[in-house]
Amino acid sequence: MRILRIVLFAWIVTDCGVALGWLLGSPLGRQTSFMASVVVGTLAILLAVKLLARRDWLNPERRRGASIGGLCGFAVAASFAWVNVDQPLTALLLFGIVGVSMILGAGPSAA
Repeated sequence: MRILRIVLFAWIVTDCGVALGWLLGSPLGRQTSFMASVVVGTLAILLAVKLLARRDWLNPERRRGASIGGLCGFAVAASFAWVNVDQPLTALLLFGIVGVSMILGAGPSAA
């Protein structure tokens, strides 16, 4: 059950960060929106790991692995989201990869 909480929390925080970045960059064009969403999404992942460790949902000793795993998953999801930028629901669902890769990076015993 804890793993599911971590995945959902990371997914929600990442999606909020990506949406905020997209809104901030949208007046400057499509490429700028994408870059802003990548930057703010990256910061959102790091914030999610910090909050998860603070709430004791994630083992604080495994924060580095969770961060690396989450950022690798974000890189994969962002590349697929760029290809499917016309379909925002697909991009929204893709960022669920972040939570799963966060668990894989930290190890299953980190939850």
